[in-house]
Parts: sequence; structure tokens; C-alpha cells
Amino acid sequence: MGGCSLMSGTGRITIVWGGDEREFRLAIGQLRRLQEKTGVGPMAMATRLAAGTFMVDDVRETIRLGLIGAGMTPSEADELVKEYVDERPLLENVLTAKEVIMAALVGDPNDEV
Repeated sequence: MGGCSLMSGTGRITIVWGGDEREFRLAIGQLRRLQEKTGVGPMAMATRLAAGTFMVDDVRETIRLGLIGAGMTPSEADELVKEYVDERPLLENVLTAKEVIMAALVGDPNDEV
């Protein structure tokens, strides 16, 4: 997986995932779709991912919608998720999903308010 970096104030995060640096972002639209898909809000999602009480779609959809929110087309995101989430052990992707949701919730902790 590798490191990550946040882009100031946008909730956009760059993570080494799927063999390359990729951008992720969950804006309000993606957060609402994630909420509809999983039945929980963003804080509950972050808690489930951190506590290890997540469901498959918590990981999968957080990553997929994060890719779309950063500008990837849905078909491109679906293709990557099929290869790097669906065909891999689920635990390989939990940290990525957690980083994506936390970036949406907190942004860059070094930003001045």
C-alpha cells in the first residue's frame, strides 16, 4: 500500500494503492451514496473500519466512491475495484478505506481554521 498525503482543505487524499499513486475524495455526493449503500453515516463508517466491525461494502464502496469523487469515471473505478478489492484479501484494503473516509471527515489536520 504505502504512504498517503492530503491536499489542503479538500478532503482529497493521495494513496499508493493498486500499484500506483491514486487520488481519492469523498465529497458530499459520494458520502450520501456511501450512506445509502451501507446504511450508516460517515462517522459510523469510520468507526466500523477502525474497530474492525466493517462489512464488505464498507471497504469496497468507500474506495470505489473515493476514486469517483477524485475524478475517475465510474467504469474506471469499477475496473480497479474489481481487480484490487474483489480479487484480493479484504483486509488488504481496510486501511485505504479508513484513510479515505478520515480525509473526508477531517481534511488536513494541519490546516488553520
